[in-house]
Amino acid sequence: MSKVRMAILGCGGMSGEHAQRFKGNSDVEIVALCDVSEEVINDYIERNLSDYEPRSAIFTDAAAMYAEAKPDAVTIVTPHTMHFSHGLQAVKAGCHVLMEKPMVTDSAQAMQLAAAVEKAGTVLVVGYNTPCTPAFEYIRNVIRSGELGKLELVTGWQTQNWRTLTVGTWRQKPELSGGGQMYDSGAHMFNSLVWSVEQPIETVYALVDNVGTPVDINGVVSIRFVSGVLATMTIGGNCPSGGAGMHFIFDDGRIDVDGRSSSWIKVYKGGEEIQPELQGYANTPNDNFIDAIVGRAEQRTSPLNGVIQSQLMDAIYQSVASGQPSRPQN
Repeated sequence: MSKVRMAILGCGGMSGEHAQRFKGNSDVEIVALCDVSEEVINDYIERNLSDYEPRSAIFTDAAAMYAEAKPDAVTIVTPHTMHFSHGLQAVKAGCHVLMEKPMVTDSAQAMQLAAAVEKAGTVLVVGYNTPCTPAFEYIRNVIRSGELGKLELVTGWQTQNWRTLTVGTWRQKPELSGGGQMYDSGAHMFNSLVWSVEQPIETVYALVDNVGTPVDINGVVSIRFVSGVLATMTIGGNCPSGGAGMHFIFDDGRIDVDGRSSSWIKVYKGGEEIQPELQGYANTPNDNFIDAIVGRAEQRTSPLNGVIQSQLMDAIYQSVASGQPSRPQN
């Protein structure tokens, strides 16, 4: 089987992680790189692909990259508010898309992009980690099966020194980021929630503190799903002690887990701790993307996940603006 011809659009910091993953995948050939200047791309190659052969072609215009390099797939690692236009362009060019999170920053755009992907018959995976882990597959299966009874509550938290780390970058510019910590690292936590619960959202109430910046740094969000499940999420972006946790509370047990990277999990049935049998898919979003393209595995995230999370994020920021509960626009 021929290799998947991969392009990378956006050569910033996180993009280097994608390059490292793909250059170690024997099913991938990185054929093209695109950013605003050749200098940026050459620096990127020096940092991440100096030993990679054959050398990837360099482009400063995405349309030219699709026309000339003819990639099968593209990984999009650009500022959040550019994801929609870049994703739509890639799909129309016939490419499969691995989109860095979040998929887009507007639910109407999310639905439009999802429709374009369905029409094209291509694969679009959003770069979230926890759906590709056995721990979260276990959690979702427990919720589906009722093994621990009915899911009633979910609570989660994440802390990070995000305010300091992002000073002077596009992440603190709303016109590029779409929001602050909740739309950036916090997006992993919200995805872990909606991916596991698999329900539309009924009501959202949110409070934020920008801590003297143009974007949200700290946030507290209360959520009611249409099934009646209640959830809270606390995102702290001004804390040097980083970490994350989630608690899924059932009427016959509880699951505690690292909601950001699934590095640990504890399960309780009744009043006793039990050892979970973790099975299933364990990989990175990059490998899952390639596996889905070549037909080895189902994609672990989808445009539908992106739509539901976009609806949640719209409702969060609508609630912040109004000071009142908000209902997602379906």
